[in-house]
Amino acid sequence: MRIECTRHVDASEPDEDGAYDYHYEYDIYRFANEALCLIARSYVDEADEAHFLNVEEHGRARLMRPADLRHPLFIEAAAHLRTAGKQRLRWLSGRGDGYELVP
Repeated sequence: MRIECTRHVDASEPDEDGAYDYHYEYDIYRFANEALCLIARSYVDEADEAHFLNVEEHGRARLMRPADLRHPLFIEAAAHLRTAGKQRLRWLSGRGDGYELVP
C-alpha cells in the first residue's frame, strides 16, 4: 500500500481585523495499490475522525459501495488511520446524513 497525505486549507480572505468568514484545514489521504486508490479526509479540528470519500478504480473515481469496506486495501487503510489516532471512521455512503460509521 502506498500512502500519500497532503495538507489543504480552504479559507475566505481575512477581513481588516484578520478574521475569516470561513477557514477549514484538513488532510487528504490517498491509499493506493496497483488498481485501487481510496481517498479519505480528516479535518485538523476533528483530529480523531476521518471520512473515506470515494474510490478511484483504474484511474476513474466512483462512490464507495458496502463491498469496498471488506477490500484488503480498505482494511489496511482503516488500520493505518486508527494507528494515527483516527478512532472515529466514517464513509460517504450517500444515505442519511451522507456518512456511515465504518464497522
